Amino acid sequence: MSTILIVIIAVTILFSFKGFNDVAFFIKFEFHIGSIRAGDQIRMISSGFLHADVGHLFFNMFTLYMFAPVVVAYFGEVSFLLIYIVSLVFGSLLTLLLHKNDYNYRAIGASGAVTGIIYSAILLEPDMMLGLFYVIPIPAYLFGIGYLLYSIYGMKAKNDNIGHTAHFGGAIGGYLITLLKEPDMFVNNTAMVVLLAIPIIILFVMSKLGKL
Repeated sequence: MSTILIVIIAVTILFSFKGFNDVAFFIKFEFHIGSIRAGDQIRMISSGFLHADVGHLFFNMFTLYMFAPVVVAYFGEVSFLLIYIVSLVFGSLLTLLLHKNDYNYRAIGASGAVTGIIYSAILLEPDMMLGLFYVIPIPAYLFGIGYLLYSIYGMKAKNDNIGHTAHFGGAIGGYLITLLKEPDMFVNNTAMVVLLAIPIIILFVMSKLGKL
């Protein structure tokens, strides 16, 4: 397993468990629009290492574990880390953009960074298969698209503290960096490039129409 992947997972687990057991710590480092607009920019990064509960943490880290090796194999550890961090930042920036006037908006989770890795891996290996519940084989791109469609539901429902908006920012980050590093995909993998853009386009259309 990649060293940098182990480090990311370990740091996220330690940071998240600290947050589970220390409310003051959790509040200090969560994504909070009011605090960020007041100048507390570290929350744009630190919130990506906090999670709502063990299930939320496990799902994100397990998903990262499944998709990260593809990106590391193609680009190496440094570029993998770059995609992870840039995707995390893109997720926070999009969240800030869409919720900038909601000073009480709060969110946490590595979802933005993880979604960036998902999108990168699917672009690199469009025929990759996953074992849903370890049994049912499904194409990885269906998982990625479903992940974002679930995010739209979460954004509309607004019934948890998970940063669903960040999923899209992260997807955009992973999508763009991967295509910048491998521009031949526009020709060699056109169908997947277009397919993975659809959920992102749906998000912005819904945002423009005020449906979020």
